[in-house]
Amino acid sequence: MLHTPLTISIDGSGWMMPARHCYSPNFSARPEGVAVSLLVVHNISLPPGQFGNGWIERFFCNRLEPDTHPYFATIASLQVSSHVLITRAGELVQFVSFNDRAWHAGRSSFDGVDECNDYSIGVELEGTDTLAYTEAQYQVLAQLTRALLAHFPALNTKRIAGHCDIAPGRKTDPGAAFDWDKYYAQIASS
Repeated sequence: MLHTPLTISIDGSGWMMPARHCYSPNFSARPEGVAVSLLVVHNISLPPGQFGNGWIERFFCNRLEPDTHPYFATIASLQVSSHVLITRAGELVQFVSFNDRAWHAGRSSFDGVDECNDYSIGVELEGTDTLAYTEAQYQVLAQLTRALLAHFPALNTKRIAGHCDIAPGRKTDPGAAFDWDKYYAQIASS
């Protein structure tokens, strides 16, 4: 089933509509004069391989309870975030303003420039490296990408990367299950 096309708008403060806003404390100001020029595609599931349970939002908002699941004990103290999560159903959840630096990339480099968090937007897909992403996720990601490309002049389709591309050897997402050709084709279609 095809997802209904969205009209995504981004206001001057860097928040988009339509989206559910779930404010994360894990962000900081971008360095002065640094333009958004990179889009990073990630994946996440909590616990690993499980979906639709609200744990991702709790994690990005520092409300993950370490004794709820053995895996949570290993990550609950981390302070990380992403700008946006796209759920399996295609829901958009925004955690950090696009004008601010979300803490999604970690130690990273793109095109010879380190610290990708400074100049990138991080989009998490609810998923794993090996499980196919949903059609709704591809459609919403393409619609979001088109809105970001229109809003940020320094961003273009050659400046879209996976987490694996900016942190090779450390990160593998969005993984082999992510169909880059399909994604780029959907960005190009109206």
